[in-house]
Amino acid sequence: MPLTPEIHWIDTPEALDAACQAVADADVIALDTEFFRENTFYPVPALIQFSAGEAAWLVDPQAVACTEAFRRLLAEGPLKLLHAASEDLEVFARWAGVVPCPLVDTQVAQGLLGDNPAMGYQKLVEHWVGETLPKDETRSDWLVRPLSETQQQYAALDVVYLVQVWAHQREALERLGRSEWLAADGEALLAQLARGAEADGQWYLRQKQLWRLAPRQIEAYRRLTTWREGEARARNLPRGWLVHDRVLFAIAEAMPENRFELARLEGVKPSLVKRDGDTLLALVAEARHLDEGDLPRALPSPMAPEFKRGVKALKKVVNTEAERLGLAPEVLMRRRDLEALITAHLEGEAPPLPTGWRGDRLNPGLTQALEELPR
Repeated sequence: MPLTPEIHWIDTPEALDAACQAVADADVIALDTEFFRENTFYPVPALIQFSAGEAAWLVDPQAVACTEAFRRLLAEGPLKLLHAASEDLEVFARWAGVVPCPLVDTQVAQGLLGDNPAMGYQKLVEHWVGETLPKDETRSDWLVRPLSETQQQYAALDVVYLVQVWAHQREALERLGRSEWLAADGEALLAQLARGAEADGQWYLRQKQLWRLAPRQIEAYRRLTTWREGEARARNLPRGWLVHDRVLFAIAEAMPENRFELARLEGVKPSLVKRDGDTLLALVAEARHLDEGDLPRALPSPMAPEFKRGVKALKKVVNTEAERLGLAPEVLMRRRDLEALITAHLEGEAPPLPTGWRGDRLNPGLTQALEELPR
C-alpha cells in the first residue's frame, strides 16, 4: 500500500520558514506544484509541495507569498527533484522569482536510463518502488479551499516517493556513467526557461508549414508571432485566445493591405480586426517593404527528394548510436533538429550540430553523413 506521509499545511510566512528549517540539512528535496492555466498565459499557482523523503509540506500560494528563506532553499540549497519539470519551473519563477537549482528532472533521468522518455510519475513510482498510486485527484480543482483529505494525500504522494525513485535512478546512472549527462540536461532546462521573452523571435520556427511561404511571407509570419508572444505575456492570455498560429499563418500567406482584406481571411474574427487589426497590418507592411537582402531565405520542401534523403541519412546515424547506448532516438536528437541540419546543409550554411555529450557522440557520424550528401 502507498505510504501515509505526515502532512503539514502551510498558509503563513512563519510556517513556511519553519518548514525550510526542517529540511535545511537534507541532501535532496522533492518538489511539485499544482496550478491552473485555463485562461491565462502564466500558470496560476494553486499548491506547492515539497518533501525530504518522509513528511510532506503543502504550501498554499494563494494565502502566503514566497519568503526569503524558501527562496534561498530553492536557489541555493540541496539538490532539487522534479518530474516533468518544465511547467513547474514556470510556477516557481512566477511565484518565487527563482527556479529550483541545482535541478534533476526524474523524467529526463528515466529517458537517459533507456526507458520511455515521457514516463509519467505514477509509472515511475511503480517501476522503481513497486507501489501503485491513486489517480482519483488527477483533474482535481486545486484552487478550492479547504482541500479534501484525499487531495492532500494525493499531493503529498507526488513528492514523498520522488526521493526514493531518485535513489534508484542515481545508482543506475552512476553505474552507466551518465550522471554528468543528466546534470547537463538539467542546466539546459534551466537555461531554456531563462531565455523567456528573448525566444519570442524564434517561435515562428515551430511552424511545420513554414516551407510553404516565400521569404517575404516568412518574415511577416516571424514578426506576427513575435508580436503575439509579447502581447500574450503582457495581457496574460493564452496564445490561442489572443490569436492562433494558424490565423497568423493565414495572414502572412495572404499579406493583406487593409482591414477589408484582413477580415476576409478564414479564422479572422471581427473582434481581432477591431482590437489589433491596425497592428497586424503594420507588421505585414513592414515585411512587405523590406529590402530583398534583409529577408530570410526560402526553406527547402520536406517533400523534396534531397531533403528526404538527408533526413534518412541523419536518422540512421542517430538510430545507430541510440541503439548502441540503449536510448530512445528522440533522447539523442529530435526530428526538427535533424531537419534544421538538412536545411542548413542545403542552403550552404554551417550546420547547427548538437553540443555537449550529445555532440560528442553524434557529431562525427552526422558530419560524415552531411559531407556525403549532395547540395
